[in-house]
Amino acid sequence: MIINQILSERLLKAGVAVVGASLGVYYNQEIHDGSVGVWRFGKTAIAVGEIMIDYKKSLYSNKLDRASQEYANTKSEVHLRSAQRLLKLCENLGGAYIKVGQHLGALDYLIPYEYVSTMRVLQNQAPESSFEEILCVIKEDLQCDPSTVFRTIEKKPLGTASLAQVHKAELNDGTIVAVKVQHTLVKTYSTIDIKSMEVLVNFASWVFPDLKLEWLVRESKKTLPLELNFLLEGKNAEKTARLMKHLPWLHVPKVFWEFSTSRVLTMEYCDGFEIAALEKEKKGEFEPFRKEISRKITQLYSDMIFLHGYVHCDPHHGNLKIELDKQGRLVIHLLDHGLYTQLPFEFRENYAKFWMSIIYANVKGMQEYSEKLGVKELYAYFACMVSGRSMSAVLGRKVNNTKTDEEEVQIKVDAAKYLSEIMEVLHQVPSEMLFILKTNDLLRGLNSTLGVKDNINSFATMSRSCANASYLKEYPQCKSLSHKLCVIMSHYVAHVRITTYQLLLWWASWWRLL
Repeated sequence: MIINQILSERLLKAGVAVVGASLGVYYNQEIHDGSVGVWRFGKTAIAVGEIMIDYKKSLYSNKLDRASQEYANTKSEVHLRSAQRLLKLCENLGGAYIKVGQHLGALDYLIPYEYVSTMRVLQNQAPESSFEEILCVIKEDLQCDPSTVFRTIEKKPLGTASLAQVHKAELNDGTIVAVKVQHTLVKTYSTIDIKSMEVLVNFASWVFPDLKLEWLVRESKKTLPLELNFLLEGKNAEKTARLMKHLPWLHVPKVFWEFSTSRVLTMEYCDGFEIAALEKEKKGEFEPFRKEISRKITQLYSDMIFLHGYVHCDPHHGNLKIELDKQGRLVIHLLDHGLYTQLPFEFRENYAKFWMSIIYANVKGMQEYSEKLGVKELYAYFACMVSGRSMSAVLGRKVNNTKTDEEEVQIKVDAAKYLSEIMEVLHQVPSEMLFILKTNDLLRGLNSTLGVKDNINSFATMSRSCANASYLKEYPQCKSLSHKLCVIMSHYVAHVRITTYQLLLWWASWWRLL
């Protein structure tokens, strides 16, 4: 057994070394500083190698009974050690690594809790470029001295993210703006970083067939170049403002195109508080609005998904600010429009029907529409991942009830217990669903920050958006007056049914408290 372990370790180390050497030679031709590319890949290879060896020694040695509590404890310990190694790697290399780490930290209920809780710190922790580097990028991209455009630029950034940081500034005409400036070397290293991740993830999947993380690299390869082009971000913001103009409480900041490039984005500055502030301390003026904030954000994303199919995929705490207007009404500012996905109409229709099947505990419907979304036998796991609820809640007609603390614990246990099934689902679903799952988890995190556990309103809001999407599809296809009347009546009946269902659930919740 000891000899086998030593041989396994040597094979893993040798495999990583061989891949590293060959990849280093390949990359040397692709970037200006080949030595830096080899160094970055080498750091990644060492971390991944250590993680794989730890898993192999601790969990794949055949010493532990997989059904035992000792195995469960050991697995949790390995998850935590591995997550800490991964966090250190992301912090050391920055850029694309932090972006991927943030993505993992947003996958609550989808990957083991040890990874989520460890990587979540990256949401508010990113390397900061010096003020001199920021001025240099502005000068290079705007092709003029920053002082000819900006009267002042605050040295301390408003926020720092994986790819860029934002500074408050004043234009020479007195307009207050927020200037988003890309970190200097992010674009230079992005290609090698993603290719390094791809090779090593494929290698890890070969060693451990149950570890299917190709979906993560696949999406990073697709989205990172888009996020690095700030002109696309400006266009996303303007498109969202047009599509969501029916929501009077939503504000999307204006883009100043004359002072924007692919690495510098100048936008209207928005006052207000980040939603995260409500978790740290009580803000008296916003306390009565917690449920309203939750309901409005749910409506915003439901309309994005089901009505327009154009979805902002990064609704974390820092990208949503709240304030009260002069009349004391709530205003929500939606920031950071770098990552969007366009959902095909057929996908939206199937997803809407899948959601309705979950809400009404229609198992046959779950099976049918899960298969249309790419998942066959694992439909129950898929429904749990979409709804963020336990298996017993999804299959036991309890998904509309408020989530209990006991269920929260069960979900975390299940995420570790059914890791291979969850990875298989993520491997099967189309790329659009990966964004939706991430967005759903971020929204659940926002509700947790707001202290809102009222599933009744959330599911009712989601149901209304599903019903509206169905109506907007069917009504234009009507060829007679009678058909139009039938579709209109069905639409109103659906809304009455949702309202009735909502009232019954409220009554049941109230009755349980007596």
